[in-house]
Amino acid sequence: MGLPSDRQETLRSTLGNIPDPQERLMVATSWKTTMEPLRDEERTEENRVRGCVSRVWLAASMDEGRCRFRVDADSPLVRGLVRLMCGIYDRATPAEVAAEEPVVLEELGILRNLSPTRQNGLAAVRRALIDFATSHQGAVQSATV
Repeated sequence: MGLPSDRQETLRSTLGNIPDPQERLMVATSWKTTMEPLRDEERTEENRVRGCVSRVWLAASMDEGRCRFRVDADSPLVRGLVRLMCGIYDRATPAEVAAEEPVVLEELGILRNLSPTRQNGLAAVRRALIDFATSHQGAVQSATV
């Protein structure tokens, strides 16, 4: 099991005990992660995630072969959702980011309680994470050979 699997299991075991789907969504979007916050100077057009109705910024980098993500949004609910998504993958390897889907969001009913535009926005963030990871997968593999 990799880091994303472990984090999804933590979310599953913690949030799965909350019977009310709306309450589960509110707890999920206030979930604390170990991600560093996005700095003001990183809120640029270059870091904007296209496909989101709300403005979402994603700054990605590599640190010792692991993906690092910092994210923010102009909507509090969207901010919580994208932090939750990116928190699953922060400090994971590019292979883990690319391979493991955030199935816990569906399993816990979080996606069912979102509007189609918010679901599309989360999908855009997921695509951005995969794009970053796959563009760095080869570099990490060649560095470890």
